[in-house]
Amino acid sequence: MSEICDVAIVGGAAMGSALAYHLTADPAFKGRVIVIEKDPSYRRSATALSAASIRQQFSSAINIQISLYGIRFLREIAERLAVEDDLPEIGLKEGGYLFLAGDAAGAAILRENLALQKSLGADIALLGPDELGRRFPWLRTDDLAAGALGLSGEGWFDGWALLQAFRKKARAQGAVYREGRVVALEKNGVGRIVGLRLSDGARISCAALANCAGASGGREIAALAGIDIPVFARKRFVFSFAAEDKRAAKDAPLLIDPSGVYFRPEGAGFIGGASPAEDEDIPWDEADPALEDVDHRFFEERVWPVLAGRVPAFERIKPGRAWAGPYDVCTLDHNAIIGESPIANFLLCNGFSGHGLQQAPAIGRALAELIVHGAYKTLDLSPLGFERVAAGRPLRERNVV
Repeated sequence: MSEICDVAIVGGAAMGSALAYHLTADPAFKGRVIVIEKDPSYRRSATALSAASIRQQFSSAINIQISLYGIRFLREIAERLAVEDDLPEIGLKEGGYLFLAGDAAGAAILRENLALQKSLGADIALLGPDELGRRFPWLRTDDLAAGALGLSGEGWFDGWALLQAFRKKARAQGAVYREGRVVALEKNGVGRIVGLRLSDGARISCAALANCAGASGGREIAALAGIDIPVFARKRFVFSFAAEDKRAAKDAPLLIDPSGVYFRPEGAGFIGGASPAEDEDIPWDEADPALEDVDHRFFEERVWPVLAGRVPAFERIKPGRAWAGPYDVCTLDHNAIIGESPIANFLLCNGFSGHGLQQAPAIGRALAELIVHGAYKTLDLSPLGFERVAAGRPLRERNVV
């Protein structure tokens, strides 16, 4: 079996489907798009398993600009991704992010970040301990130096619904979705990608190939092209819980404690978690029979004590469902690797390090511009390009959750 397309996209979750949508929506693009997805159920994709949030509180200009476009897109999603009379709904809740600083050094970082964020148009406020206490009376503030609160444009949404909306609109505009696992890439005499082969023996020829394979495949697809990217899949846990006091933290934003522990409202309760220490990080290995197992001790020993210390009402909670999911870490600098690779027609879209879902609208738009027009038109993503990887020149991001 052989198929032909102009653009092949490996990975059909949020990033791949956002790219397929933007390509097929561009009036200047007249080609055929095939999206290859190894698991159309998306059961183990980061898109389906993440905490699905969006913020502008980054420390690098490019990430702030990406999310400023992202929130505009999410606000307008019913109009942008409507298919006939079907208007998608993603339950966007602009509840804000609250980054807390426990000492003067942390407060100085928040102030420095705030200056950049506000200069780009983000709606963020820096609050002292007294103001934090007045705004959030359920919050322990006596050990805090400051907090940065998103007043608008930050919050959370239904990531699964966003994926389905992108996918449905892309298909309505002509994109073809193909189930399969890529096992080989074919090059011509000058090193360009001309096709790919799937595990079932099928071949797809293409003029351009975008690697949107995500945490469990992005590094492997790049390796098939002979390119090494510092992106590794790690395992993360998300825990749900309910407070015994139903009034507790009912108006909470997505709160990030100085320790790195976070929580946010979800339905009648909350979800939360934390990143493990580097020496305790667990690989996300799809061959592991215990892949989906959750270490509940992590919540009991690492997460809950911090939550109870920060929100006294959380001393009495009822744990609920918990799940494990993939997290693709770019070990160079915890930022994505986007755009052209050493192979001219092989594009990278990998290593989002926990903030990929919120960046999908802007990344999909930018990569589509690069493919169709040969350059970024609306937002220059070159700071996130592969060149910094090749040069060992990290783009540091201070606000990693």
